[in-house]
Amino acid sequence: MDFLKRAEELYDWLVTVRRDIHSHPELSFEERRTSALVASFLEEWGYVVRPIGGTGVHGVLKRVAGSPVAAIRADMDALPIEEESGVPFASVYPGKMHACGHDIHTTCALGAARMLSEAAAQGLLPGGVVLLFQPAEELNKGAETLLLDGALASPKVDILFALHNHPSYPAGSIAVREGAQMAAVDTLKIAVQGRGSHGAIPHESNDPFPAVASLIMNLQTIVSRNMDPQEPAVLSFGSIHGGAANNVIPEHIALTGTIRSFSPEARDLLHERVREIAQGTAEAFRCPIHVDIRRDLPAVLNDPLSYRCCVQAAKDIVGAERVVSPVPSMGGEDFALFQQIVPGCMFWLGVRNETIDARYPWHSPRFTADESALPVGAAVLARSAVLAMEALSSQA
Repeated sequence: MDFLKRAEELYDWLVTVRRDIHSHPELSFEERRTSALVASFLEEWGYVVRPIGGTGVHGVLKRVAGSPVAAIRADMDALPIEEESGVPFASVYPGKMHACGHDIHTTCALGAARMLSEAAAQGLLPGGVVLLFQPAEELNKGAETLLLDGALASPKVDILFALHNHPSYPAGSIAVREGAQMAAVDTLKIAVQGRGSHGAIPHESNDPFPAVASLIMNLQTIVSRNMDPQEPAVLSFGSIHGGAANNVIPEHIALTGTIRSFSPEARDLLHERVREIAQGTAEAFRCPIHVDIRRDLPAVLNDPLSYRCCVQAAKDIVGAERVVSPVPSMGGEDFALFQQIVPGCMFWLGVRNETIDARYPWHSPRFTADESALPVGAAVLARSAVLAMEALSSQA
């Protein structure tokens, strides 16, 4: 099946679906309208549909027993952002916006689902298909809820694909790499306990502010002095709270931050050094320090087989000259949780076009995208799934 030709024939439909979803954004675990729309389409195309993960949708295309199963995953949730894109199909809900392009992901996956259903009707599918439409990616919670509901188990999924739009790459181009594509994400919380006093008599306190100042500066040396310069890592603080008056030394100060890495070894080293430096700072300033590091997400790691299928699909659809190997992103994605169970690949779909002002980053109130990328995204997803089924069938 010529997936690009068919996707281009579906262009008007893809745009209509995308604009409908875009104008009706729903926040994490509130995606009821979107999931109802998705379910209605899948049922129309012959998928066996069930709700999953609260507001998610699980769709299965029947297959010959024993044949491989390829899955496609798309996230559906929006963000609590007031839209300023200026597009005529902007959000009708105040304070809610598809500012990360999950409307694009859902639309491309629907396009792939429709074409795979058509291919199955023509006897052109060498396996089965599962569609996973996920809530709450923005909270890093949706993938977990789907997995707890057996997203990959009934039927058992053998390989998995997903896309994420990318406003830094030209519309219709594909960026994908083997191995690490997006980072592991950890949340850092630190509580520094001092002993308060009047600001005029600091010697009668254990002032937590110098301890915090020293701690922040010293923690910033982990990446620059403990990590291999060729091993990407980030440690950033996002909030600091303490004190209420200019002349009062407070009892405690709280900080929060984020830690990003790719390899398990780098991740463990970052955590180890944070705790060691915090312990040394606590002793030096006589202020107890409590460190809590929550491992939110592993890294998005594209395995060799799914990567090869995706690259070949992309080359088949857009040509080798429009397929690039990107620099990995320090952003995270809960698609990584699926990859810990089955081999999978996530690729980036370029949506940038400065002539129509599609140039703003994810989570910007002015984010928008070139819709000419929609058929490409749908076609690459569908073609990747078919190539993966063929590869797995040949290994059986």
